[in-house]
Amino acid sequence: MQLDFKKLDGLVAAVIQDWKTGEVLMVGFMNEEAWQKTIETGFAVFYSRTRNKLWLKGETSGHKLVVKEITTDCDLDTVLLKVEALGPGVCHEGYQSCFFRTLENGEWKVNAERKYDPNAVYGN
Repeated sequence: MQLDFKKLDGLVAAVIQDWKTGEVLMVGFMNEEAWQKTIETGFAVFYSRTRNKLWLKGETSGHKLVVKEITTDCDLDTVLLKVEALGPGVCHEGYQSCFFRTLENGEWKVNAERKYDPNAVYGN
């Protein structure tokens, strides 16, 4: 069984979930090379659509994602990676999860505390 990289122009969506709590941490994209590197290394590797290159999550911050389990959807065009997140957060804005806003009465509200200072990790 092979993943279907044709539907999204050579990519599959990758939903990243905390393996212990079930919290969704982020969503990224993988091309075939990123997929293979993820399988080979045991760390989540993505394809950056904006930079047109592979990136190992945590290569700058040190907040890597150790893959614990991988499943796929019925169409084979999305993968779910259950991971152990190394570091205080996954989000480049300093939160544990990239999903830190909730729509309440038509307005986006921050629903989490910052876990680290992104300027200290990534610079300005």
